[in-house]
Amino acid sequence: MKRRHRARRLALQGLCCLDVQGQDGEEPLFDFLQNSKEPAEVITLAREMINKTFSQKSEIDKIIKSQSEHWDISRIGLVERNILRLGIWEMLASNTPVKVIINEAILLAEEFASSESARFINGLLDAIAKKIIPEKDVDK
Repeated sequence: MKRRHRARRLALQGLCCLDVQGQDGEEPLFDFLQNSKEPAEVITLAREMINKTFSQKSEIDKIIKSQSEHWDISRIGLVERNILRLGIWEMLASNTPVKVIINEAILLAEEFASSESARFINGLLDAIAKKIIPEKDVDK
């Protein structure tokens, strides 16, 4: 499994923890990351993903709301919501091709949620990429 994928897996778990516990979850999250048995570079990357995604949660949630008709953010499942947040943050902040980001989000959904969740995430991230992030080449 590649380093960045492993970091995304840890980041998703960390974001779910913070989503439930808020800032009170930072210490248990730190312990979780340190005890993950992942290499230091994976932990460092996961921590960066968590911190940057969580710090932009309000802005990212507005993007989700703007594209998810009839779905209030609180109605989206915990895992799915955080996969979306992580994917959107990565679309906005990285040079990773959008297709790779969406594919990684689908893999996370299949591993931590369901194939139905994967379809939902695929559709929503694709719509967001096309409408909200037009400056990136979505076909890459």
